[in-house]
Amino acid sequence: MIRKTVLAILLATPFIAFAKEEAKPKADLARGKALAETICVACHGADGNSPASTNPHLAGQVEQYIYKQLSNFKAGDNKPALRNNAIMGGMAAPLTDDDMRALAAWFSQQKLKPAAAKDDKQIALGQKLWRQGDFAKGVPACAGCHGPAGAGLPAQYPRLSGQYADYTEAQLKAFRQGERANDPEKMMRTIAAKLSDAEIKAVSDYAAGLR
Repeated sequence: MIRKTVLAILLATPFIAFAKEEAKPKADLARGKALAETICVACHGADGNSPASTNPHLAGQVEQYIYKQLSNFKAGDNKPALRNNAIMGGMAAPLTDDDMRALAAWFSQQKLKPAAAKDDKQIALGQKLWRQGDFAKGVPACAGCHGPAGAGLPAQYPRLSGQYADYTEAQLKAFRQGERANDPEKMMRTIAAKLSDAEIKAVSDYAAGLR
């Protein structure tokens, strides 16, 4: 009898978890589209394809990652934002949780118009860091978290393939300098601290060319 009860519980658990997921309200794509066209369009484009390399492409980005970043830009409960950025802090401040989920869903479903690698001389170094890392310096392969083709892994690791090299480079330097500190367990700060300017530039350029 006990064995049957345990088996029934084990079999029921996945269905209960699935039911809970199904019970969650789905993000409002129409709302996300409207917000993107009014709030985000100038910097990121209505479809998430940024017109400027200083601002990231959001099209095709991991949905959970977009939501996390928007949440991190918001200050609350008398605590500063986990990700300090004056512009994005102001943009995210009036957004509700449903707004952020809607935007994340909208941008994640748009088709990315990818950037491209620009410097052929850096490909070898960028490829080495991406695929193998640098054992001597304690730098792990980027592919371990961001995927061999840079597609990213929900929810912590963003898609980097086709991202502007200028933006990726700026973020790696921000991690290295501690200006950006919303990475779990200081993972990116630890890695970036071991990279030279040349290595950061190379791997950023290589990621831009991944498909």
